[in-house]
Amino acid sequence: MEILLDVGIILLLIVLNGLFALSELALVSSNRARLTVLERKGHHGAALARRLSEDPHRFLPAVQVGITLISILSGVFGGAHVASLITPIIADVPALAPFAESLGLGIVVVLITYFTMVIGELVPKQLALRRPEIVAAYVAGPLATLANITRPVVYLLSLSSNFVLLLFGAHRAASQTVTEEELKAILAEGEQTGVIETEERDMIERVLRLADKPVRAIMTPRTGIPWIDRNDSAEEIAETLKSSPFSRFIVCDGAVDNPVGIVLAKDLLDGLLRGKPLSITDALRHPQVIPDTATAMDALERLRSDPLGLALVLDEYGSFEGVVTAADALQAIVGDPENSAPDPITGTQQDDSALLLEGLMPVDEVQVRLGLPELPAEGSYHTLAGLILALLRRVPREGDRIAFAGWLFEVTAMDGRRVEKVRASREKLAE
Repeated sequence: MEILLDVGIILLLIVLNGLFALSELALVSSNRARLTVLERKGHHGAALARRLSEDPHRFLPAVQVGITLISILSGVFGGAHVASLITPIIADVPALAPFAESLGLGIVVVLITYFTMVIGELVPKQLALRRPEIVAAYVAGPLATLANITRPVVYLLSLSSNFVLLLFGAHRAASQTVTEEELKAILAEGEQTGVIETEERDMIERVLRLADKPVRAIMTPRTGIPWIDRNDSAEEIAETLKSSPFSRFIVCDGAVDNPVGIVLAKDLLDGLLRGKPLSITDALRHPQVIPDTATAMDALERLRSDPLGLALVLDEYGSFEGVVTAADALQAIVGDPENSAPDPITGTQQDDSALLLEGLMPVDEVQVRLGLPELPAEGSYHTLAGLILALLRRVPREGDRIAFAGWLFEVTAMDGRRVEKVRASREKLAE
């Protein structure tokens, strides 16, 4: 009867050890964002679990105190007492009698170790890893209570451990934050599990790159901007308005390099409807100016509350570089909204190994889409056309081909001296 009581106590201690292991691993491996979601859903204990996971020093010493006490008690009951009870049973076997004491101790140690590993460690930790947030929410209350009870002991142990760490020159680690690469890994995992759609992942990653993308990468260069000469006649201005699909026009003084403002087609039309003559001066508006060193995120922030939704981009010398609109920033996130035109963000799939890309496609999108390594002269250009220029080291011509990082780039169309279309394929450059 006595041996059954001792065995029952040992099993109880092993189960308690398992509960401590379960609680510790669940709180350490739980995701704070998921705990926040459970908290918003009203799950009991989620808020406390989140607070404990944010500061492991509140509960880890208490868990270690509990596990250490359990190990000591298991040794006392198992190694000494239970072994002494089974030794006479082994001694009844004549051949084993000389080794009865050693065999009894060995059998007890092996059995306790086995059950401790299975019931006290492996099974609880497997359960904790399968549903860490749910488990953490359930064990947070009892663990917080234990932490309060053992606070004096924990405080003494913390002082002692901190003192030893200081002797070795170690300091308390700073709080860890989620990096951009970790966030991208989470998005990739969400896509694989079906929680996030591929389009959603692409859009979120584009938002992350928006803060690193210069405004020059999303602006419309001055060579592609519709503009009106302030010195044009009313007939010439009317013809420009009729032949263009745009509603906003840059007004320049003699050349596109000398912008003086913008006009809205509706403002000119309002004047005509009131019986006034067509006047650029009366309808002229002055947009804000953004330096070309600004990021796309900066431009979006400044344009969000701008009534014109448009800004002129100037370089450090005050030269006119192009125009950026809020729609340009939005397009950098969601892609081209016009289905009839090729999407400069994603390109057109020609076959299994080739893509037809726009020359104005942002080079960071090209790098991500094609998996390119570090680019030559990176930072000195912002489009695929700029990459082709950097690779060729001369003005491209239609039909030019160059290999880079396992891809063959072929210039398939030119617009004057500007690269309009590029075919990217996995084909090898013919020798």
